[in-house]
Amino acid sequence: MSDLNTFPITRRWPAADPSVIQLYSLPTPNGVKVSIMLEEVGLAYEPHLVRFDTNDQMTPEFLSLNPNNKIPAIIDPNGPDGRPLALFESGAILIYLAEKTGQLLPQANRYEVLQWLMFQMGGIGPMFGQLGFFHSFAGKEIEDPRPKERYRAEVARLLQVLDGALTGREWIAGAYSIADIAIAPWLRTLRDFYKAGDITGWDDLGAVPAYLDRFLARPAVARGLTIPKRD
Repeated sequence: MSDLNTFPITRRWPAADPSVIQLYSLPTPNGVKVSIMLEEVGLAYEPHLVRFDTNDQMTPEFLSLNPNNKIPAIIDPNGPDGRPLALFESGAILIYLAEKTGQLLPQANRYEVLQWLMFQMGGIGPMFGQLGFFHSFAGKEIEDPRPKERYRAEVARLLQVLDGALTGREWIAGAYSIADIAIAPWLRTLRDFYKAGDITGWDDLGAVPAYLDRFLARPAVARGLTIPKRD
């Protein structure tokens, strides 16, 4: 059995079962990517809640695992060559888990899947998040309309790109993949949490709404969206 006690993060979040993947996360659109992936591929794991309201992500223990103080992060006690692997950045974790299990990153169109994964990491995530800030949170106090409009317009454009790519397709790269696991949680957040669908042309989209519904109907997705459970 792997000894995870050498990882300082386990002092704050002890591993009940150090033989399984340790997930440090929160059910945000980035966080649930990994819990959904773990549920989809059937790997055993132990979730640990990293609370933002108490700044858990800024503690020395968490920073020892991810110096960029972002969730999610994992420790796989059975990493490459049988050695423990600590890993952060949701996209990197998705690729690692796909390669570890041989699931959801097919060789036949590997680079197509990766291009849409990067589309989410470089475009959808940052732009949707900025719009959420200006539309739903502290940005409401800023009188200058230009910041919000900048992100609203870019989110609307990205939705159109996605809508076009999904036309005639069930999933973004043909078969269900890590690209869908990365993209769809952000669509859900935009529509249901930020309540920004009406300002970004959601109702005018032809393929995206049904795509999100298909994603949310998957049993592994339904489970992963609630992990780690909030107190």
